[in-house]
Amino acid sequence: MQEITLDLVKSILKTRKKDSSKNDFGHCLLINGNLGKMGAAVISTLGCLRSGAGLVSVNVPFQERQIVQIAVPEAMIEFRETKEINYSKFNAIAIGSGFGIDQESKELLELILKNVKCPLLLDADALTLISQSEHLISIPKKTIITPHEREFDRLFGDHRTHEERILSATKIAFEQDIIIVLKSSKTIITFSNKVFVNTIGNAGLAKGGSGDALGGIITSFLGQGYNSTDAAILGVYIHSLAADYTLKSQSEESMLISDVINNLSKAFNHLHESQKI
Repeated sequence: MQEITLDLVKSILKTRKKDSSKNDFGHCLLINGNLGKMGAAVISTLGCLRSGAGLVSVNVPFQERQIVQIAVPEAMIEFRETKEINYSKFNAIAIGSGFGIDQESKELLELILKNVKCPLLLDADALTLISQSEHLISIPKKTIITPHEREFDRLFGDHRTHEERILSATKIAFEQDIIIVLKSSKTIITFSNKVFVNTIGNAGLAKGGSGDALGGIITSFLGQGYNSTDAAILGVYIHSLAADYTLKSQSEESMLISDVINNLSKAFNHLHESQKI
């Protein structure tokens, strides 16, 4: 097991050219949010934009559109009810945060998994739908899945300890050629028989919305052209580093994920300054 270190993250993070345009940093689609769960869409969208995506579109129900348009005016909207969406225009797609687990949600998830060719991230309700399917829905190779421990057990069977989950995750990620981000107090990322562990961050992240933000951050890196493994490593580390910066002005009890998103700038600035040394 290898620790995710500052030096590792510095070696992965790219420096932007001064003559860059928004088209150089990808167009991400977040299929997140539903009635009563639009906070997930807002949080993941903010995480995605604050992590450098050039363009972000959000797929939400038509009647919920104003929430995103008011909270995040920088984002564009795709309506959940629209059947003819050109998915080929996106560089990365995330699906699942607050998405819903009804039949329509399941059908859209299956459409995405069967037809979309760009990098994918699956989280939350998307993982629940897969675990509930009578016929296991195939996850495309190189897809990132981001389960917490209960979601992992629903997908792959009960485990007695975190160590058992790590062993299972390593085997499954290798056999299925996917990237598993197993979220916990020490999140692990496993792929190709390799295991990386994140040791920074704090208990202020143990609140609703943290996973939504993480999904948006990782998807942003996917859209910017990072490979799936580097995107996962960068996303997990920067998410936690921003939380540690947040702890300087908040407590673990009072910290909100919106505070963490607002401190992503400090995390990025720290990394860029470290690259110069």
